[in-house]
Amino acid sequence: MTLESQIQEDIKAAMKAKDTVTLAAARAVKGEILLFKTAEGGSKEVTDADILKMVQKLIKQRKESAEQYAAAGRQELADNELAEAAAMEKYLPKQLSVDEVKAKVREIIAQVGAASIRDMGKVMGVANKALAGQSDGRTISAVVKELLG
Repeated sequence: MTLESQIQEDIKAAMKAKDTVTLAAARAVKGEILLFKTAEGGSKEVTDADILKMVQKLIKQRKESAEQYAAAGRQELADNELAEAAAMEKYLPKQLSVDEVKAKVREIIAQVGAASIRDMGKVMGVANKALAGQSDGRTISAVVKELLG
């Protein structure tokens, strides 16, 4: 079953169960998929890798919105955003821990032959491709800086 069909099934199940948080999260992902398919110059086919990128982007947006709501004293809205982000995370593969990311980045540094912080661009390019969907860019960047710095 493709990720797209899984999302469609989750929308149906959430409607039947009257689960508004899961329904809103799945519909947001479905909306991104439709925008991707209908974008000018976009391909009509969407792959699971494309969907993973969309889901990561949506989760990041939800978490940033939650921070802003919390800072503005609107905790109920922040909680809703975080609940939607958690519902979307089930579409992502298992996330790596920081220690696992460090181990992978060490391998990449050795593979690329990076020696200093100047080589961060080379390492980040390879690391982002290798760890796509398994860790967010902020974590990868922090680990690369730590290991090269």
